[in-house]
Amino acid sequence: MATKVVMEALSPTMEEGRLVKWLKNEGDAVKTGEPIAEVETDKAIMELVARADGVLRKRLVNEGEARPVGQLVGVIAGPDENIDALIADAAPAATGAATAADQTVASTQESTGAPPVPRPAREAHGEASTPPQEKQQGAPPAPPQAAQAQPATGQPRGNGGQIRSSPLARRIASERGMDIGQVQGSGPGGRIIKRDIESAAATGAAAAARPSPVAQRSSADFEDVPLTQIRKTIAKRLSESIGPIPTFYLTADFDLERVSEMRAAMAEMGDEFKVSINDILLKAVATALSQHPEVNAHWLGDRIRYYNRVHLGMAVATDDGLIVPVIFDANTKRMSEISREAKELAKRARERKLKPDEYTGSTFSISNLGMFGIDQFTAIINPPEVGILAIGTARDVLVPKDGGTVARKQMRVTMSCDHRAVDGAVGARFLQTLRRLIENPLMLVY
Repeated sequence: MATKVVMEALSPTMEEGRLVKWLKNEGDAVKTGEPIAEVETDKAIMELVARADGVLRKRLVNEGEARPVGQLVGVIAGPDENIDALIADAAPAATGAATAADQTVASTQESTGAPPVPRPAREAHGEASTPPQEKQQGAPPAPPQAAQAQPATGQPRGNGGQIRSSPLARRIASERGMDIGQVQGSGPGGRIIKRDIESAAATGAAAAARPSPVAQRSSADFEDVPLTQIRKTIAKRLSESIGPIPTFYLTADFDLERVSEMRAAMAEMGDEFKVSINDILLKAVATALSQHPEVNAHWLGDRIRYYNRVHLGMAVATDDGLIVPVIFDANTKRMSEISREAKELAKRARERKLKPDEYTGSTFSISNLGMFGIDQFTAIINPPEVGILAIGTARDVLVPKDGGTVARKQMRVTMSCDHRAVDGAVGARFLQTLRRLIENPLMLVY
């Protein structure tokens, strides 16, 4: 019996997904639970798995194309089973999606006077997009077969025109930013396997990391780059925040002298005690939130939900946009635990490997731009949370003392508050508690 392969909701907030890479060609046998494609969700790149045994008879979506959740992207069936009816049912939906996309592009071109811009190739796997010069000349988009043309290295390819390689090899190459098309395979039939990737990495071959779209410069006046799924989600979520939420801001300067002294003393005790200033701040914020549940809350429209547990979101910048992994029960964890978890979550976020339950469920968030030398900024609340803390850089400031002045290390923070749930005095009391903890950090380790 034929089985539909649909674009699944691979994260709680996913509304559409972009098919990054097919892992199976048409005609390949598949088993239940076996990965058949890689899909870019609104937060990460995840695997779409087969829901039945059989043969992947039809792939209805090209690599690089996005489809809404629930739409048919492929068909699994027996080798000789008739699937014409399934494909016919999928045709109107696919046509409608293409028409909507064409109308969007056409309206944009009409308003800007821009020439047609073909869709870039699979940037997530290091393949070059259409050169801006060709875009300016209005060159027609290459057909799907051309996008999968044989590379100069003469790599063997499967029936679908893809380079023959194992899923593990493709994953390792993607993680290391390598162009798998430049790797020579040593497996059966020239197939690229794990040892080929490791060998190429050791010699420096194929180490062409994916370039940032905005980093590519040309003589063209401009270049249009389609939004990634994560960037679409950022735009939607922040539009829901800055407009409807009545936000006010509270700014305060905190003294960091004792934090710096404690951090230095802990480092002298050994590597297992080393923590960053950011780790100490995470612990301090989590502890303060546990004492102020009116800030550790969600606005749910007809009610406010106050949390007894502190799940702290920390904004992490990636090449594709901002993502906020969560340290659960942060107030109950030691600084060393928070330090290890924060580093691991940040690493996984930048590699697009976070699981949905690792970036959902935060009760309050912080955003730290201090490492970029930013003195002060305001952050946008991530709904349904009712507040977010923006942390600036540590700087030396002259302060009065004993009739003279001394240099003290200080940090400026700005709290964005949802006035529907948090009043000015409530936010101020939270910052008072946070100041006491930061300026007396031994309270965090008693």
